[in-house]
Amino acid sequence: MRPCTCWHLRSCVWHLRFCASTTGQSGRRIRLQFRGGSPGAAVLAAAGRGRWKHRRGGRLGRMLWLCVVPDDEEKFKKSEHVAFYRRQIQGPNLQYQALLDTMVLTEKGARFELLEPDTQTSLLLSVSPCKNDTVRILIDELQPIKARYRVPDVITGEQQCAQLRVERQSKYCVSLSWSSGRHRVCVWHFPFRLEILCEDEVMVTFNSKGKLWFETLQDPTRASSHDSELQEDHTSLLWKETFKQFVDVKANGPSSIGSDFCFHEFSHVYGLPEHADSLQLRDTRHGEPYRLYNLDVFAYELYSRLGLYGSVPLLVAHKPDRTLGVFWLNASETFVNVRYNPSEHQDDRSPQLKRKRIQPRTDVHWLSESGVIDCVVLLGPSPQQLFSQYAQLTGYQALPPLFALGYHQCRWNYNDEADVKAVDAGFDRHDIPYDVIWLDIEHTDGKRYFTWDSALFPEPASLQHHLEKKRRKLVVINDPHIKTDPDWSLYREARDGGHFVKDREGKIYQGSCWPGESSYLDFSSPDTRSWYSRCFRLDKYQGSTPSLFVWNDMNEPSVFDGPEQTMPKDAVHYGGWEHRELHNLYGFYQHMATVEGLITRSGGLERPFVLSRSFFAGSQRLGAVWTGDNAASWEYLKISIPMLLSLSVAGIAFCGADVGGFVQDPEPELLVRWYQAAALQPFFRGHSANTTKRREPWLFGEEVTASIRTAIQQRYCLLPYWYTLFHQAHTSGQPPLRPLWVEFPTEQSTFPVDNQYMIGGALLACPVTDPGVQEIQVLLPGSDEVWYDVHSAEMYKGGKTLSLPVTLDSVPVFQRGGSVVCRSTVSGFCTADLQHLPFSITVALNSQGVADGELYLDDGHSFSYRDRKAFCLRRFNMLSGRLLCRSAGEEGTFDTDTVIQSVIILGVKGKPSTVVVHVSGANDTSAAFQYTETCCTLTVSNLNLRVATDWEIQIL
Repeated sequence: MRPCTCWHLRSCVWHLRFCASTTGQSGRRIRLQFRGGSPGAAVLAAAGRGRWKHRRGGRLGRMLWLCVVPDDEEKFKKSEHVAFYRRQIQGPNLQYQALLDTMVLTEKGARFELLEPDTQTSLLLSVSPCKNDTVRILIDELQPIKARYRVPDVITGEQQCAQLRVERQSKYCVSLSWSSGRHRVCVWHFPFRLEILCEDEVMVTFNSKGKLWFETLQDPTRASSHDSELQEDHTSLLWKETFKQFVDVKANGPSSIGSDFCFHEFSHVYGLPEHADSLQLRDTRHGEPYRLYNLDVFAYELYSRLGLYGSVPLLVAHKPDRTLGVFWLNASETFVNVRYNPSEHQDDRSPQLKRKRIQPRTDVHWLSESGVIDCVVLLGPSPQQLFSQYAQLTGYQALPPLFALGYHQCRWNYNDEADVKAVDAGFDRHDIPYDVIWLDIEHTDGKRYFTWDSALFPEPASLQHHLEKKRRKLVVINDPHIKTDPDWSLYREARDGGHFVKDREGKIYQGSCWPGESSYLDFSSPDTRSWYSRCFRLDKYQGSTPSLFVWNDMNEPSVFDGPEQTMPKDAVHYGGWEHRELHNLYGFYQHMATVEGLITRSGGLERPFVLSRSFFAGSQRLGAVWTGDNAASWEYLKISIPMLLSLSVAGIAFCGADVGGFVQDPEPELLVRWYQAAALQPFFRGHSANTTKRREPWLFGEEVTASIRTAIQQRYCLLPYWYTLFHQAHTSGQPPLRPLWVEFPTEQSTFPVDNQYMIGGALLACPVTDPGVQEIQVLLPGSDEVWYDVHSAEMYKGGKTLSLPVTLDSVPVFQRGGSVVCRSTVSGFCTADLQHLPFSITVALNSQGVADGELYLDDGHSFSYRDRKAFCLRRFNMLSGRLLCRSAGEEGTFDTDTVIQSVIILGVKGKPSTVVVHVSGANDTSAAFQYTETCCTLTVSNLNLRVATDWEIQIL
């Protein structure tokens, strides 16, 4: 077997895992040679990452033999390894009854008791319809011996409940309606099921297949008396479970829950991020279920349903006339099985005219390790209404500071202050705009967060001031593990303040991560979050300035020597809750504490920017996420698109993937194509591991540099449109990145498409994700739509697939007829330049000669848009040859000097005789224009029209 040839191993663990994942030879050994010294604490902490041992060592080098076992086999569970999953799948089909005579109508809905006769399990069902067309279903034990965990802090505020009334009632069923009576809930006695109807049509059925499962909590003292009987019995798994060498002791015994939903007449479901899989969820009956369990999975397997870094338990079902969703509010380990049942005839043996057609449906089975059944059915009916309903439930996307939408340059690690300044200067020298440079773990003093390596970064504040003079920012990493170092004041503060997670014996839990032996902050505690937030104060975080922002990594949490490389489930958090109850919330809570820290640092004046690797439902309120440790291959570029679309559908709108791949070295063509794709996605960051070659955009020859420069410059020119889309996400829940079916909900040809997407409602992008491509197929939806190539202005009719020639410098982007898009006329050097640059408007006429669009502006960094209504929201309407610029609402007082320099109108069928400009309070003037007959394009130039002023342009 060939020896590993990669030598620069400053931190070796990632390299070990990379070698293991790329050899593909399970059980074989590979030899790693280190140039000098010890492999370091990172490797010594990595026994859980792979089996290895020293074979020989010496002063000049050291050899390691690594036994190569693929990640999913060595470290990560599949469903067959999970006891609660096996119990539910293999267990009896319990037949619950709804005791209809126990019904009580309340101001929040209705309550029923449920009974399983064989086990005598009694549950309490609450049904709460809300005025925004959602229905919350909550099931708990009727009389638990102790409270079960209910996920806090995710649902924002109290939902406005609607009063239920009885429509019909019998011994078999009770039918309840609310509001106008358009929606109804039917609760059936036996077997228990709950139907939700819209206009008398059943949309979704809860417990359709009788999968309701609820393991009631037990008294551990009673259970311990039976331990001797259980030692050799399979039921011992109820209280103790072993995976590899790890033992999980369950303090409350078995506590899993589950149920199924039937989506009637639906054949397409989406959501459930994060998985490296297709946008449309796949049928799981012949493979693994979708797993929601946040894990540190390096160079993850593609087209896999195993868990990754974050979890959003939202599933969205779509058909031409309706979009539905189910939000399963549970933070413990969760599996989801999807089963499609296409339309068919009940009896193929009977004559065709007498055959009864069975409608298609999709059955979805949710299984969680603990907690209560707490789910919300979102009734849409449109995709836009569903996104709004979900945002009302879990929060709207945070409005990012404008700089966060620019380009970010990151590497593990930039070597020192001189290196950072050299890279910064390189962008200016090569005329490439960028906004943020990032520092990974090596910037700290021995992986102690909130510190700086005094040899490499002796004057961090001065470095930040250097960047700030150019209106650029610095981002540093801040992980949740704290080096176990009693001589370090921050460690002592956390220890003495009770801010660490405990083990099951009540001692501070310790595990291995980058610093070696580490303790983990208990972010589930409000006191810990407050303490952590105060650590970002400028007087506390020495060397920091207001232009320093934060990156939360390793917060699944990652524990090198833990089960599945994460924290044991029987670790104990604030309130005595086991880690199993809230595992998927851990990164969400660190993200929350960091955001609160940056807001507090600014006295509540400045918008924070925090990137987090781990996330949960509601993380959109906090900032951005990315897709983790990907690799430099065409396959990873290709999978990034459905991954980001899945995140967007599930409310996590500010998302991106590491440009070029985190590990391995991209070939120049791949790097160019990745920049082109990422420039058309929300979060735009180049990032690479220290085992890769340097890849700043100017290191691959002038042709590659020119292509990357063009992609980044085009991103910066489009930022007025991106910023407007994020305003819409912040106020209405509409994601900037959208699957085609969101904008074209009735066109079934769009339902499975995940290699192209909409940016807002106006632009369609189809990035090139294959090597050597000279022609690409692009689906242009809508037989009544008109589409314009943004580069050539050529017009195409919709409702067909277009074969489009491409070069290395081109990526297909089309503007939809009927839309207006604002751009900056030039890119500038960073986003701060946009405040002073003139804009251009592109009006794309539809077949009726109509178009409209919006532009949102504010100061780009503060909360004044929220607190003082200091924003400008303008609407552009083109109708009957007149383009009007008007206020889009009564609010908004931001006084901006931004001007519209030119207007480009696509689809003008003939050359006008004159173009007249009318500005309120001024005389009409004639404008200079140019008409291009070959592409029916009218360009009106030298306008200098203030965005904040009412004006109109008339084409005569």
